[in-house]
Amino acid sequence: MNNMKMQVEVDPNEDTEWTDILRDKGIIPEKPKSPTAELEEAFEEAIKKQHENRLENKDISELDALEDDEDEEFLNFYKQKRMDELKKLQEKQRFGSVFPVSKNEYEKEVTQASGDCFVLLHMSSSASLQSRLLASLLQTVARKFPEIKVCEITATRCVENYPEANCPTLLVYHKKDVVKQLVTLTALGGSDTNLADVEKVLTDVGAVQPSDTRLVVNADQDDDGEPLSKSSKLKFTKKAIRGAGSNDSDDDFFD
Repeated sequence: MNNMKMQVEVDPNEDTEWTDILRDKGIIPEKPKSPTAELEEAFEEAIKKQHENRLENKDISELDALEDDEDEEFLNFYKQKRMDELKKLQEKQRFGSVFPVSKNEYEKEVTQASGDCFVLLHMSSSASLQSRLLASLLQTVARKFPEIKVCEITATRCVENYPEANCPTLLVYHKKDVVKQLVTLTALGGSDTNLADVEKVLTDVGAVQPSDTRLVVNADQDDDGEPLSKSSKLKFTKKAIRGAGSNDSDDDFFD
């Protein structure tokens, strides 16, 4: 008797015992998932990740408050993670004040220094009201974020005949490149520029994380826990500037 083979067509989308066997043997491909099933799976995965990462943006004090609500091992994992992050941050906090630089120091103290940190350079003019305002704000920035190097140079000493109308100019360096440039404070609010505006620049370039509790936007509550009004936020900014070592004349910038 001849050994005859018959070719049988199989619908790979069918759900039968025979198609299951063929799929197990790798003879036909797995049945494609329906769009609805794929959406449901993606939704379930998103919910799972959201649940797993629910403590990702919480600080140590917030984690401590969850001791009765979370699994101890899971909570301790995030506490250790926060402490490691704080330790790394403290290791980077080596500046803390505004450094005056000369033209000869520019390459070393600004460009090269930005290889492992962010560097802010204020090209200033003592005759510019906005420049004096920015100088005061940067004193606060330097104190609040000591991992960022803040420098200042008189604009005409940096670039000969640099127009006073372009002062202040703020350059943000990172990895030896300029990643942000602001000519005057027009883009930030002009003579009404405040600390929150400058901090927005820092978060935009990645120098500070948006969740950082040191940011004004993350500290805009009064002593009773109520949100600060616009005028209160302005007073908060003035107070922060005075705390950086400037005098009461700084209030003139905001009047």
